[in-house]
Amino acid sequence: MGDQERGRRRPLDVHQRSGQEPQSKIFRNQSDRHTPGDRDRSDVSSSRRASTSHGASTYHGASTSRGTGDSTSRDASTSRGSDIPAVSVSHNAPVRGEGSGPQNARRRIDHYEIVNSRPADVLTKRGEEGKPIKLISNFYSLKTRPQWRIIHYHVNFEPEIAVVRVRCGVLSQHAPALGTGYLFDGMQLFTTKKFEQDVTVLKATSKQGVDYTITIKSVGIISSVEPRFLQVLNLILRRSMKGLKLEQVGRNLFDPHARVPLREFSLELWPGYETSIRQHETDILLCAEITHKVMRTETVYDIMRRTSANPSTHQEEFRVNVLGLIVLTDYNNKTYRINDVDFAQTPRTTFSCKGKDVSFVEYYQTKYNIRIRDQNQPLLLSKNRDKAQNSNANEIVILIPELCRVTGLTDSMRSNFQLMRAMSNHTRMNPSRRIERLQTFNQRLQTTAESSKVLTDWNMELSQNLVQVQGRVIEPQNIVFKSNKVCAGEQADWTRYFRDQQMFTTPKNGLDRWAVIAPQRNLRDLRQLLENLNRVARGMGFQISSPREVMIYDDRTGSYIQALDDCTRSDPKLVLCIVPSNNVERYSSIKKRGCVDRSVPTQVVTTRANQKGMSVATKIAIQINCKLGYTPWMIAVPMAGLMTMGFDIAKCTRDRNKAYGALVASMDLQRNATFFSTVAECSAYDVLANNLWPMVLKALRKYREEQNALPARIIFYRDGVSSGSLKQLFEYEVKDIVEKLDAEYQKAEANPPKFAYIVVTKSSNTRFFGDRRENPPPGTVVDDVVTLPERYDFYLVSQTVRQGTVSPTSYNVLYSKIHLSPDRIQKLTYKMCHLYYNWSGTTRVPAVCQYAKKLATLVGTNLHAIPQNALEKKFYYL
Repeated sequence: MGDQERGRRRPLDVHQRSGQEPQSKIFRNQSDRHTPGDRDRSDVSSSRRASTSHGASTYHGASTSRGTGDSTSRDASTSRGSDIPAVSVSHNAPVRGEGSGPQNARRRIDHYEIVNSRPADVLTKRGEEGKPIKLISNFYSLKTRPQWRIIHYHVNFEPEIAVVRVRCGVLSQHAPALGTGYLFDGMQLFTTKKFEQDVTVLKATSKQGVDYTITIKSVGIISSVEPRFLQVLNLILRRSMKGLKLEQVGRNLFDPHARVPLREFSLELWPGYETSIRQHETDILLCAEITHKVMRTETVYDIMRRTSANPSTHQEEFRVNVLGLIVLTDYNNKTYRINDVDFAQTPRTTFSCKGKDVSFVEYYQTKYNIRIRDQNQPLLLSKNRDKAQNSNANEIVILIPELCRVTGLTDSMRSNFQLMRAMSNHTRMNPSRRIERLQTFNQRLQTTAESSKVLTDWNMELSQNLVQVQGRVIEPQNIVFKSNKVCAGEQADWTRYFRDQQMFTTPKNGLDRWAVIAPQRNLRDLRQLLENLNRVARGMGFQISSPREVMIYDDRTGSYIQALDDCTRSDPKLVLCIVPSNNVERYSSIKKRGCVDRSVPTQVVTTRANQKGMSVATKIAIQINCKLGYTPWMIAVPMAGLMTMGFDIAKCTRDRNKAYGALVASMDLQRNATFFSTVAECSAYDVLANNLWPMVLKALRKYREEQNALPARIIFYRDGVSSGSLKQLFEYEVKDIVEKLDAEYQKAEANPPKFAYIVVTKSSNTRFFGDRRENPPPGTVVDDVVTLPERYDFYLVSQTVRQGTVSPTSYNVLYSKIHLSPDRIQKLTYKMCHLYYNWSGTTRVPAVCQYAKKLATLVGTNLHAIPQNALEKKFYYL
């Protein structure tokens, strides 16, 4: 948490457009209401918001792999390759009314924009090798492709109506003239009926007696080959789903009537669905996925009452606790991010509404029949600063603490084992249960009268059975140790082999110059750890000498840092710190001093992890070997001269405007089983990594330095890209890298590289199930039926999951001049999932991507600075 700037906010000038809701006010001129000091303060709030943001959590149904041993030490990876519950932050709601406006219309169209990224010279993307396997997926086919002509209109109201549902109600007075089953989202009208004139003017009167003029202008006819056609199909589906009495929260629909209360934790789980209709290889398919929204039963007002009663600290403490929170307003089911608190205003503050001044108390009583109990509470401010939403950065939303329900989980909640286990009992569904839920959803959709009528009116019929898919299973891979090969097996797990196999490479003299730091009271823990480490290391061919022991009298952060400084004077290869608990500040300080200031790898071990004995010591010994720059095991790589690169981005927790991109590259795994890593700062708002090429260039030059030649083939795995950024990535980043690669190779008088650029997506809603309703085995590949015709893509299930449903990873080949068949690209990708050294099993993404994510997260969360170049060939971030 950064330093907090104190001071009272100046009174807020409230300006309200006629008929506009108070929670949706728009401040056009920031200078009218902020002094320069206030603007400075908003920047501080932005920084503070980044460190206190919790977000609204959406759970897609967790699954758990066998466990990675990450609890062995604080250094171990937190990403285990399993279907860990995906947490996504709900964005601020649109401020104009309840979702209207051309910006939101533009955003909805972009959501269905098709990016044709399939390389022109790729004749087929289907592989042939592997054992065939019959699968079913969470898709339903559209049995009858609608053969209607959709007319698209733009609708205006005079006088203007800000609230979407009021617009819909006024327009519905002319329902017979609009055609059967028309769709209206507040601004755009879709119908099968063609008006005689390009501009049609209608009259209507609201229940309050206000006369309106409705102007309907023709935009054009939507062809079935246009992306907007899919947009209409999705609108029809969502209209049909409303018949199931679902509520929209954010982008998805949830069932508040089926909420699951977790009263002991003051939480609720709302079950819901994520749906999308899209053109797949041969058919239009509906993808349906089960999701859950985490709702906290407490309000922001409850948080305010819990804060200190001391007037001198109350306001600042309340700000610290609520800034960055995502809240839900039940009266309109919208989510907002709290950016500031205005203690100078209360619900008694008046604003102009339809030509007269009314207070917030009066407005909510009249509009929603809600009585605000505490009329002295402050007001909350929500400012949309997310540039990705393409909205006005000066838009301010006013909220009442009493009416704002907190969503999402705090860090302390996530670390609460009992809470997470209680949630997983409802969100972690095995394949059989997930299939039952999907079938129930389909049945409700087709048997509920209101829902089925919408589908019938638009001549849409869904299949009652999930789509069948033909997949293939890549054979189990051989894991290479120092003097032996072992088969990873059908479960892709080789943990048991570490008892009698020596690691692939270890230091010639072992770990002969190192130090340990521990509190005096943990001397017994230190002795036990050293004994266990020596015992397991001998079996793995790793010699560990006695370390220099530095005992400290307490566990304060300063004591560890002072001891670490003392140790580094003797130039140790590694410093191990035993800590009594997971303390973020202490961990960050140790890591920053070792990685940024002293260029010494550090290993942090908690006393609790140390109590787990030999299995934990084995994992720590493997990590230490990696941090010295050596390799525990290898995979059989079928070609020489190959470099694989992984890139990912993580936001900085200290400054929301900053992010860090990390690139990790292999150095020809046939001849030199090592990896290279580098980090650069980038913008949190720009999906394109402007510093990407210098990072790639550093990796290429390191490869040339070690191999005396540039790599003949390069596979670049790009993680951390949303579907909405695909076109931008394809047009700029890919072309930029290709051009600069050619120039670099030409400068080196080498042949142009055979290059492939692959986007890795972990957050796909696609699921696969075996014909016996079980998870498919590791190595399962699907490259047909549910893939997209405009892409060179495939799905790969690379890890074993013991609980819940496995989540396949999607791979989209944006550029390919590598001259490898689909089979070889798929097999190489699967092989790369065997090389993440924090886990003796396969991971969900290629190891270089997993390493890049781990490194970027370490820098963005703990270091907040670029590590020393001397560590680039060591896995110091494990």
